[in-house]
Amino acid sequence: MKGIAALCCATVLAALATLAGCSTTSTTTTGPINDARPTTPPPQGEDADPDRRARTRLELAAAYFANNQPEVALPEVNRAIAANPNLGQGYNLRGLINAALGNDNAADADFRRALAINPRDADALQNYGWYLCQHNRHDEAAAQFALALALPARRDSSRTWLAQGVCQARAGKLDEAEKSLQRSYQMDPSNPSISVNLAEVLLRRGEADRARFHIRRVNANPNYVSAQTLWLAARIERRLGNNAGVKDLGEQLINRFPETREAVAFQRGRFDE
Repeated sequence: MKGIAALCCATVLAALATLAGCSTTSTTTTGPINDARPTTPPPQGEDADPDRRARTRLELAAAYFANNQPEVALPEVNRAIAANPNLGQGYNLRGLINAALGNDNAADADFRRALAINPRDADALQNYGWYLCQHNRHDEAAAQFALALALPARRDSSRTWLAQGVCQARAGKLDEAEKSLQRSYQMDPSNPSISVNLAEVLLRRGEADRARFHIRRVNANPNYVSAQTLWLAARIERRLGNNAGVKDLGEQLINRFPETREAVAFQRGRFDE
């Protein structure tokens, strides 16, 4: 659906109308890795602890994935799984990596394997739900989100409510989407992704005044302003009949992000596409 898309866990908020839906919280990363090879190799030899070797490779794979290097992360997570074939977190991460690489059948199989190992893995449930949503398998996605939110570890997770809300919006279930996104917003009102997606849903529901409140909060922070947020704000002001506001936002959009599709859409007056 227009204005609502996916933002995976490692990507910075360059496109704020997207969703931080993926979760790799099972592993720990200390920062971005720019080199294509590990600086500290894992233990070698027959005496090395396979669990420790698997964890080391898994953390390295997660760091590469967080640095937007899925093609480098894939062999590392494969080594983690080879060291411990029952490492459910490894299959969950490999599902995310394969999804990012467009290996859809492999990604689906990885998420299923992760959940076969641990059906109560909240991260895998959320990630598989988002994967299904991206492939328009909305009923299956809803079932995964419901299972995740039924777990104590996820019941109060703003990310899972956000993922569910965006998926509901993509399915055209705007009433349900608003409820989920409002729940997410109550838990984490400072998250700009929540506010952007909530503003988009409210606009589509014809509640432009409420949508304006949320998008203005985002655009008030210079670090969060993007072509998507300015375009959404312009569409909201147009719905409210504020021509001066539309003009001002359009000028900002064209001056700051002239090559974007949002700037082109504004120049061509494609507000309702």
